[in-house]
This record gives sequence, C-alpha cells and structure tokens, in this order.
Amino acid sequence: MESSNIRTKLLKEINLIPEEKLEEVYNFIYYFRVGVEASKGTPERIMQFAGCWDDMSDETFADFNQEITTRRQQAFLEIRSNNFISQYTSS
Repeated sequence: MESSNIRTKLLKEINLIPEEKLEEVYNFIYYFRVGVEASKGTPERIMQFAGCWDDMSDETFADFNQEITTRRQQAFLEIRSNNFISQYTSS
C-alpha cells in the first residue's frame, strides 16, 4: 500500500476514535515510534558502548542497576494507572 494512502487511512481512523480514548492511542503510537527509532542502531554504533562500565565500582554499578529497576517499575505503574494495559487484558 502506498505511504500517503496508508497515512490517510490512519488519520481517518484516528478521527473516528472517541476523544476520551485519544490519549491511549497517542501513547501507543508514541512508544511504538520511539521503539522503531531505537532499533535503528547499527551494530557498530551499539558496540561503541561495549565495556563502558568496566571502570565502574561494584557499589556504583549496584546503585545504577537498582535505579534502572526502580525507574522501570515506576514507568510500568504509570502506564497501568492510566488504564492503558488493563483494558487490553480484561476478559
């Protein structure tokens, strides 16, 4: 399907979505786009970060790892509190 044709179809569908559901659609599209952009990294670009934590102390690395875990949990809870996931998992 032609790019401009699919874009037109998408916009028509979005215009049919109730106002109170638009934020959920936006979040889906936004995170999908961000994921697509993030996956565009070439192996060479990604490998430039290999070993970048070698000089980090074990204590600093443990703190860093805990911070990542905390932020992931907060992000998940935020999405859940927005009812983003629950509407798709309810029976």
